[in-house]
Amino acid sequence: MSDKTYGIDLGTTYSCIAEVDEYGKPVIIKNFEGQSTTPSAVFFEDGERIVGETAKNGAVMNPDALVDMIKREMGNTQFGFDFGGVEYSPEEVSSFILKKIVIDAEQSVGEKIKNVVITCPAYFDSNQREATAKAGEIAGLNVVSVISEPTAAAIAFGLLNEEKSVVLVYDLGGGTFDISMIEVQPNLIKVAVTGGNHHLGGRNWDETILNYLVEKWQEITKSAEDPMDDAETLQDLWAKAEKAKKDLSTMKKVKLRVLHSGMKADIELTREKFAELTANLLAETLMHTRMLLEVAKEKGYEKFDHFILVGGSSKMPQVAAMLEHEFGVQPKMVDPDEIVAKGAALYGQILDNNQQIGDIINGFVDENSTPTEKEEKAFQVLSDKTGKSITDLKKMAIEVVDVTSRSFGIEAKVNAENKVCNLVLVNDNLPVNVTQMFATADVNQRVASIRVMQNLVREPYAGLDASTEIGIAQLTLPSDLPKGAPIEITLQLDGQGRLQVFGKELTSGLSVEAKFDTKNVISEKGVAEAIARSEMLTFS
Repeated sequence: MSDKTYGIDLGTTYSCIAEVDEYGKPVIIKNFEGQSTTPSAVFFEDGERIVGETAKNGAVMNPDALVDMIKREMGNTQFGFDFGGVEYSPEEVSSFILKKIVIDAEQSVGEKIKNVVITCPAYFDSNQREATAKAGEIAGLNVVSVISEPTAAAIAFGLLNEEKSVVLVYDLGGGTFDISMIEVQPNLIKVAVTGGNHHLGGRNWDETILNYLVEKWQEITKSAEDPMDDAETLQDLWAKAEKAKKDLSTMKKVKLRVLHSGMKADIELTREKFAELTANLLAETLMHTRMLLEVAKEKGYEKFDHFILVGGSSKMPQVAAMLEHEFGVQPKMVDPDEIVAKGAALYGQILDNNQQIGDIINGFVDENSTPTEKEEKAFQVLSDKTGKSITDLKKMAIEVVDVTSRSFGIEAKVNAENKVCNLVLVNDNLPVNVTQMFATADVNQRVASIRVMQNLVREPYAGLDASTEIGIAQLTLPSDLPKGAPIEITLQLDGQGRLQVFGKELTSGLSVEAKFDTKNVISEKGVAEAIARSEMLTFS
């Protein structure tokens, strides 16, 4: 088993895995079928989970056994796919996708893969990021980090260009949309602002085509039937819609045949009509982009140098045309299907190199050396150990600074009304550590329930209706406390946005620490059961 860390783009519609080769270049590892990407689709059969293109093909005959677009359900404990009397969580279904691409990659690289960096949408909240890590755990992987997709893309872009710049990353994937402004320097990747919608992506464009095909079929056949009521026809329509979307990126028109109830309709769809039908979807991405630029100005970012397109759906010609028309710059198409996985692999190497340099420096006992001298010596030691040049090692000595995707706060009474007091605001830089004083509400109060909430409000206070609960930490209090006794609460998020909460009653010094297994993520028991089930399955 290698200590190398691989990068995985766990996509809504397609996933892929990358490594950094011996020359320091990130490369995609092709799957068993010889493709760079694998459809994020799982077909359930007794004792076997079929993932990828074969899963999508099998679903034509048995669509009820297929699960796709599972990424949109990450962190949703209300979702479960029932098969054979067992309910499968989004984390467990996602683990099947991870297993497939890792097993295929292991056959290619000839070694066991354990350490991975997995990407997620920048807009994912703490629940969804934790769920992504749990999916990797169920798949038997050591998830070194969960990194935002635009950040991964910026890492790859920054290492390729090696210039100081501000980059706007427009990431339109199969099921999610992210827009991020990222500052790129030779030894720093700093996310300034991020936004988007994780329920907006290429699938919505597919759905629009699908609805158009149904409407035209009804018009041509004069039938009141709805082809979408038939599961097999619906599966076929989804496939036709996705192919039409892709074909219209290079062709001016496509012809499609819809068959249902023995009636057929031959339908023509032009690129212009497709753009007209989906103009509202494109407009929504523009709205999020403009909102982000306004927030960026508040943080001192008045302009950007590059506008790069990421995600397979960004290849639709109308995307670049709209952005160029609105902002007067020509967006760059930068390896949209692969750059995220490549950036994740590079980030894995960055983390590994930084860790090794830190360990070497900590091992020095020469107190007379300055920090700079110790760092230079550490690079020399690592160069001798790895055979890599000091120049190449320093190139990978990058600090990556991300931002929070949500505001985090505590429910408290403010002017006789329960509100969320936001301690950490959306788009604050990570890591972050904020402490605020609260007080007991009653005389002789024995328990303080610290209800931790998240929201999208970049203000000190937010309404409960605009917030969702992450978890509750219970702080036991001593007896005979007066009303208004001081309680100190600290919210701490690490570089990955994982949350810890500390509460302390200052009179007695009693404290509580809560590292949340949030209520919206699969439990440790659920993880163990999923791992046990996985060991009884075969994957193909």
